[in-house]
Amino acid sequence: MCSLRLFMKPAVVRLWRMIGFAWLLLAATAWAQAAGPSPHCPLTTNALYARIRSVGLDPQRVYHVRDASIDRPNLHVDLDDGTLAFTEDICGRITGAFFEGEGEIRLRPPNRVERGSLALFTGGAILEEQFTSGYLRFNDDTAAVLQRYLLPLPESAEFIKEWDDTSRSLAEFDALRLLLDFSHFLPAEGGRGPALSLSKGRPPLREPDAKFPPLLHAHLMGEKLGGFEVFWDAAGAEPLWAGQPRMKDSSLFFDIWTSFAPGGTGSTAAAPSVPDVSITSFRIRASVQPPTMLRASTEVNVRIRSGGERTLMFELSRYLKIDAVEADGRAVDFIQNPAIEGSQRQRKGNDLVAVVFPGPLVPGQELKLRFSYAGEVLSEAGNGLLYVGERGTWYPNFGLSPARFEMEFHYPANWTLVATGKQISRAGADEAETNEQAAGEKVSRWTSERPIPVAGFNLGKYVRAEAMAGNILVEAYGTKGVEKSFPKAPAEMVEQPAFPSVHPPRSGSMEPMVVIPPPPSPARDAQAVADKAAKAIGSFSRWFGPYPYGSLALTQMPGKLSQGWPGLVFLSSFAFLSPQEQTDLRLDPVTRTLDSQVLVHETAHQWWGDLVLWKSYRDQWIAEGLANYAALLMLEQQDPALFRQVLEKYRRDLLSTNKDGERLRDAGPVTLGQRLESSHFPGGYEAISYERGTWLFHMLRMMLRDATFRDSMLRASTLRDSEAASRSRKGRANPAANSDEPFFRALRKIRERYAGKRISTQELIQVFEEELPRPLWYEKRPKLDWFLEGWIDGTAIPELEAREIRITEKTGVTTITGVIVQKDVPDDLVTAVPVYATTTGNTLVFLGEVLADGAETGFRLIAPSNVRKIVLDPKQTILTAPK
Repeated sequence: MCSLRLFMKPAVVRLWRMIGFAWLLLAATAWAQAAGPSPHCPLTTNALYARIRSVGLDPQRVYHVRDASIDRPNLHVDLDDGTLAFTEDICGRITGAFFEGEGEIRLRPPNRVERGSLALFTGGAILEEQFTSGYLRFNDDTAAVLQRYLLPLPESAEFIKEWDDTSRSLAEFDALRLLLDFSHFLPAEGGRGPALSLSKGRPPLREPDAKFPPLLHAHLMGEKLGGFEVFWDAAGAEPLWAGQPRMKDSSLFFDIWTSFAPGGTGSTAAAPSVPDVSITSFRIRASVQPPTMLRASTEVNVRIRSGGERTLMFELSRYLKIDAVEADGRAVDFIQNPAIEGSQRQRKGNDLVAVVFPGPLVPGQELKLRFSYAGEVLSEAGNGLLYVGERGTWYPNFGLSPARFEMEFHYPANWTLVATGKQISRAGADEAETNEQAAGEKVSRWTSERPIPVAGFNLGKYVRAEAMAGNILVEAYGTKGVEKSFPKAPAEMVEQPAFPSVHPPRSGSMEPMVVIPPPPSPARDAQAVADKAAKAIGSFSRWFGPYPYGSLALTQMPGKLSQGWPGLVFLSSFAFLSPQEQTDLRLDPVTRTLDSQVLVHETAHQWWGDLVLWKSYRDQWIAEGLANYAALLMLEQQDPALFRQVLEKYRRDLLSTNKDGERLRDAGPVTLGQRLESSHFPGGYEAISYERGTWLFHMLRMMLRDATFRDSMLRASTLRDSEAASRSRKGRANPAANSDEPFFRALRKIRERYAGKRISTQELIQVFEEELPRPLWYEKRPKLDWFLEGWIDGTAIPELEAREIRITEKTGVTTITGVIVQKDVPDDLVTAVPVYATTTGNTLVFLGEVLADGAETGFRLIAPSNVRKIVLDPKQTILTAPK
């Protein structure tokens, strides 16, 4: 008999679900439910949750099923022939079933992006798989729909014995989601009567009386694909997804095969609706006790829009244990989802906290929640380095909506603490602080200057350096040493110089000395870090608009990863290396450059990611691609050749294949976000979002610049005077970034319009369309939908070739005709190809851009009279494959 595999989900699965589904972070709105709890409904939150997460099969409800089906948009599940047992009741409702026999599932993605993603993992653009067993979890009338296809099965004991333990184990995975719904059955405050409002003076709500947002979660054992999951939740921004856990090279991944909103046509399908619950402010009082302990009390002010929720979901590090939660000063129930042992990835990640209220929340209500918690959430790396970044969210939160922060920290006097926001002193607190410091404790207070999406802090035994970027204070904090795990520079053998000696060595030469380079000292290099960040702020302020905050602090963090917060950067120890220290470690030139650019990249995030937020996981590439490209623009100012080398490295990476021969570009487009990290391409997210994302912005910038130049040249002259045309070409803008370029004008518009707001990929493109020169109009429309569909939502890296070139001269006008060929591309890919000519004097002359559409596109351009040959994109401004 076939066994259904129990899926152990890693931390990345939790992260995916937190990012992708509204119900996990913002509670589902109050869809009504049957009035009053049933006799079988648990009366407490803990009892209800325990019941939901461990419900087993009902021996009285085992059936033979034939020709049954379950339908959702874009999803069809057949139970052709087999045995089915329903789960036991919860509050008078059946919430699950186990099936064994012959079944089939059909799932049809709505667009090319999702069909391509599904094909990568399953080999087919449509999911059609027969399965032999499956566990179904639901919250709607699925059980009633199946009744007509069922016949009682007298002999059921063997089936229950075989599958009951499996069903109870799988029940846990949807427990918190179902708690959102079934918490409406809990007795309202004051007994079983109408729910009482938590807010005085507001009318109470009656218990809901209709339906929940439908949920269907299927764990299936496919005949070809093995164990996989299909999930439908009407409360999610993308209700339907399918995926599978998979081991690869001793690492556990959860591959998301496809995820979408039925009817969606592209990257805009995942845009979330206006949240019903929002956080307006945080007030955090924390005690930091190195090396690992954090104790905190966090006050969260929550605003309810439509109301009706009994449960709200928050995210918090799994290493922080909550002691109590209060709502407006009164204790409320909570469930803190425990970590799944064995799936922890180097002690990273967050869990969910469900806060259950004594009655439905009221429209327009404002709640003051207080969480008290503590745990070993900090990490120690040695040499006075601590950080919280690897241990998840250190305060209860959901989503990335901007809010106000007030934070107070207590910590040992011999440490330095730096946090987001502006450091303040509280009136009348001097005496208390003096007493605390005398007792070996410091107190620091911080407040956000504007609503910000996240807040953080760092603690270390730092040496401070500072610089100014106009009136912006830039501080760098580094310790005297690096973390214990930092790589050590290899020793070198150095020949000793020969000196006159009374007793020369017998060999005629001195023995070589072993020289060990001194260990790096970030404190010694902190000033250089502050100066570099200040210079970046100056350039970015010209290109993007004013720096959003009053100051910037860059604090050393162990490891290779860096992380940006509003006004605060956790900067890898590698970014503090001096040129000599990089040489001692024998880093190659491109790696040295990338390490040096990290602090510029994180500084750019102050605009892109901290000030301007992304709307959904499909839009996160905007922040990463723009921050990365901004750092390269700084490099272009200093060393154009090295700028080109980095872009070439990105091109080579994107053209590479894994050891199974799969092309990295086929991991998917940038709009798949975190889904790009999979068992096929463990580094797919970074390569596609950062590297292809950088190329996409470079292409946008260069094609806008070329088209603007071409447009101005056409306006200035009919090009009949070749000398005048030549002068016009020589007046073309300098390759270095110019704040007057249309690219930067568009970015300043984005900063102005979306400061403190979320932007989607579609909205980004719409702003760039406002700067679109006429030569880039496609089908006579000032639109960039061809760039969105073909390049942003696409994966192509074309090979370009010019054919059938003819140069003719008539009545003093030189005309060039030919065909541009795009190889290895979809039939509808459109590319803005810059066309150049070389003259008899070997001068490279820009002729114009051709919108190459599909495999072959004819063109006709006017050229100077001394043209010798045509060259496509000689400055390599397009992400193309070499010939």
